[in-house]
Amino acid sequence: MLGCTCGVCRSKHPRNQRYRCAALVEVEGTNFLIDTPPELRLQLLRAGNSHIHACLITHYHADHIHGLDDLRPVPKIIGGPVPIWCSGETERRIRESFSYAFSPASNQMTSGFIPKLTFGRLMPGQNEILNEKILAIPLEHAHFDVFGFRFGNLAYCTDVNKIPRSSMEMLKGLDVLILDALRREPHPAHFSLGQALEVIEKLEPRQAYLTHISHDLDHEVTNASLPENIRLAHDGLSFAF
Repeated sequence: MLGCTCGVCRSKHPRNQRYRCAALVEVEGTNFLIDTPPELRLQLLRAGNSHIHACLITHYHADHIHGLDDLRPVPKIIGGPVPIWCSGETERRIRESFSYAFSPASNQMTSGFIPKLTFGRLMPGQNEILNEKILAIPLEHAHFDVFGFRFGNLAYCTDVNKIPRSSMEMLKGLDVLILDALRREPHPAHFSLGQALEVIEKLEPRQAYLTHISHDLDHEVTNASLPENIRLAHDGLSFAF
């Protein structure tokens, strides 16, 4: 946190040094990127994988889309524009924020100079994207509607302070749940740690990781207070599912 001198912000522990959250999900050799935060280039370089076949956007807030320009090299790798799957409102906001990528003159620019993108419309419920079935789960983020995503028995739900009853049904029977837990104190747009734990108790996933965590949560101290099957996520976290 800029200007903060708390213990977490001054910590040398690598798991207290955090970029904005995103995820890279590989299913049968197809890589789905969830969100494009401002540190995206650094995150993908660290992951050692630049093969992005499609991008799923949870919502249009700056910390989830403002790394979109870093996808410029990807069309050369996959042989065409990057498919961006999102809501209609998110598409509109992306077109506004990155207007240079969609102007008439952009058609004359080669790939690599500007991001080359196409859009697919996410609908609540099951979507078929690049021959994979992905569940788009409606969530509430203050007065914004956002999507979580389920791939088989893995679900990723960031930026949420309320899960509608119908969406809770979509989150049953999980092996792994990744869930927003911003801080210990309540927040108008995010689950607090206690609220996230209540949701996890109801859904009973085998493993849960807490993401979108703020500097209020020291990694080791917080983990020591949690059940064995619940852990704070950390930058570079990787697992099979």
